[in-house]
Amino acid sequence: MIAKIEQLLQEVAALHASNAEELEALRIKYLSKKGAINDLMADFRNVPAELKKEVGMKLNELKNKAQETISALKEQFECQNNDSEGLDLTRTASAVKLGTRHPLSIVRNEIIDIFARLGFSIAEGPEIEDDWHVFSALNFAEDHPARDMQDTFFIESHPDVVLRTHTSSVQSRVMETSQPPIRIICPGRVYRNEAISYRAHCFFHQVEALYIDKNVSFTDLKQVLLLFAKEMFGADTKIRLRPSYFPFTEPSAEMDISCNICGGKGCPFCKHTGWVEILGCGMVDPNVLDSNGIDSKIYSGYALGMGVERITNLKYQVKDLRMFSENDTRFLKEFEAAY
Repeated sequence: MIAKIEQLLQEVAALHASNAEELEALRIKYLSKKGAINDLMADFRNVPAELKKEVGMKLNELKNKAQETISALKEQFECQNNDSEGLDLTRTASAVKLGTRHPLSIVRNEIIDIFARLGFSIAEGPEIEDDWHVFSALNFAEDHPARDMQDTFFIESHPDVVLRTHTSSVQSRVMETSQPPIRIICPGRVYRNEAISYRAHCFFHQVEALYIDKNVSFTDLKQVLLLFAKEMFGADTKIRLRPSYFPFTEPSAEMDISCNICGGKGCPFCKHTGWVEILGCGMVDPNVLDSNGIDSKIYSGYALGMGVERITNLKYQVKDLRMFSENDTRFLKEFEAAY
């Protein structure tokens, strides 16, 4: 019997099949109930007792070898069939449409890329903040309207904890833990207690920038703003700065760009003025620097901040802010080619 087993081992080692029918014939020949290996199993009872151990081990070796060889041939056929037919059986029966980036993500990434080329690095902070980083460290007076419940979401059980109303809180965190030169950009979501409408929402997105070093001037700020406007809206874009007020900057300004719809000639979009406001900016107030551990007698800096929704509206003429957060796939599909 051992000689017969050795012969079958050699046959099994040389098994070959060119198609599935031949493979099935081999399986039947060797592994079926009427196959050669099963016949040897039936004759095992006639083996002398002193040879049973040796013969049994050889029989198990033969059976395992036959199963492994036939399984390997079967797997080889399946791989060949899949490759030749070009079919991926794990795919769904219906076509899957590719997703698109959200328009706010497209514009935010473009803003970040422009400032990154100017040497600004990204800084991030928590959306649930304390009063100090959101207001006090930024020179907000105790009776400032922004602290009122009409404007800010307060955590009821912790009156000094709020949902941040601007990403300026990230600036205050960086200033208190770093020394100049500081050159950062702060993108993120912010929250304000406002009625939701086509032109306002209780949450939106901002990108703010901060640069602090020795001898930083308003001229430096103006040049950065001009470059940003031309990169974002086109080389022919003009800017103008209007005096304004912010607690954390002095002097402060609002920046307008020439309307990218009419080219500054006047249209309904710009209310026939030829200008559209896009951001606020100014030189960092010395009180802010001192409050955050930076010597205002040595260092100066500028800050600017813009709403991502505002820039997206100007770039793509989206007239209803609510569309950005409704996840309507028909609206999102319009931006397939925007990046």
